[in-house]
Amino acid sequence: MRFVHVYRMKPEQDRVGAIAPRHAAYWRGLGLLGYLGGPFNDRSGGVISFEAGSREEAEALIAADPFVREQLLEESWTKGWLVDPD
Repeated sequence: MRFVHVYRMKPEQDRVGAIAPRHAAYWRGLGLLGYLGGPFNDRSGGVISFEAGSREEAEALIAADPFVREQLLEESWTKGWLVDPD
């Protein structure tokens, strides 16, 4: 099942900049099937898309994200995503 996680950062540029390398390494290090992710051009947030076995699994992965653990997200949402195979 594919998920998309969209998030907006708190306006704490110094803290975000300090944690961003850990955040990126965390997601890359998981080796998730179909992982795509990155920040918006203005660095106000970003999008992550990945495959997980269940919603619970996806939520657990997101909960362990350094941005989440450091309480740097202003808001976020996660949805299951039905990607058109064509």
